[in-house]
Amino acid sequence: MRWLLSILLMLLPAFAQGEEVVLGLSKDNVAITTSFNGSEILIFGAVKRESPIDAENPLEVVITVAGPSEPVVVRRKANRFGIWVNTDAVEVDLAPSFYAVATTGPFNEVLSNTEDFRHKISIDRAIRSVGAPANISDAEAFTAALIRINRSKDLYQMLEGQIALDEQTLFRTRIDLPADLTEGNYATRIFLTRDGQIVSQYETAIEVHKVGMERFLYTLSRENPVVYGLMSLVIAIAAGWGASAGFQLLRNS
Repeated sequence: MRWLLSILLMLLPAFAQGEEVVLGLSKDNVAITTSFNGSEILIFGAVKRESPIDAENPLEVVITVAGPSEPVVVRRKANRFGIWVNTDAVEVDLAPSFYAVATTGPFNEVLSNTEDFRHKISIDRAIRSVGAPANISDAEAFTAALIRINRSKDLYQMLEGQIALDEQTLFRTRIDLPADLTEGNYATRIFLTRDGQIVSQYETAIEVHKVGMERFLYTLSRENPVVYGLMSLVIAIAAGWGASAGFQLLRNS
């Protein structure tokens, strides 16, 4: 009987988790070169089941892709005597450099507020802003401004209804990565939800890194800033001299 009990205990997690994600990516790394102008990631997968499809309570899928997070200072400008100057500033503790949320339907319908709060899935929840200076009474406005600016640059994306889910089994979506990406690991999370509650989740990562001349210049600027500065100065002088010489030749011809 003891061996039978041991087998049942090992099988219990499999019975408890009736549905889980089997994921695929069109690419798990993105190379940034000097000519890089963005990329597209195809995220696709399937739902593995231990029981038949529940047609009365269909599944929904939520996918997030988050770039490296870092502190961000958000400043507010005001017009003083005809000149726009910085008046207030708030440091957001951690904000992802890129963040995309894709869903099979309206966000508020596929995920409850409680689950969003617990797993920090929406754009608002993904940003951590704990405190603000005592003289700032509307710190939320600075976070809202950060989101608005990054959404205008396609660095923050809310893609409601952009995940295709076929027969409650196969899902797929596309995430467009803009040109000005931050180097690092982009955490990718997939959530299966039912009635707004998360029933399964899966996590992986997409590596974004610089290669070629872009990598050389980036490394040089960090490890040898003096050499990088002198090289930039020489290139600027050479470019200016070359342009001047070219105009001189055109004038004399």
